Amino acid sequence: MQTSKITRIAVVALVLLFLVLSVISCSTHVHTHGHHHHAPGKKIPPGQAKKMNGDQSAKAYAPGQQKKR
Repeated sequence: MQTSKITRIAVVALVLLFLVLSVISCSTHVHTHGHHHHAPGKKIPPGQAKKMNGDQSAKAYAPGQQKKR
């Protein structure tokens, strides 16, 4: 009778240990899809600025193509 109590306690302890380890090892990953929003002070790449304004060429938005006045 004594051995069956010890065996039952051992089985319950192992099941609880398994459940605790299962819960602890869980992790979540957040995946974002969609457009990247640019921060207020950050430059937008020339190609993206062209698309936003509906122009045919990104040349006007490229920093190396800006004429000095």
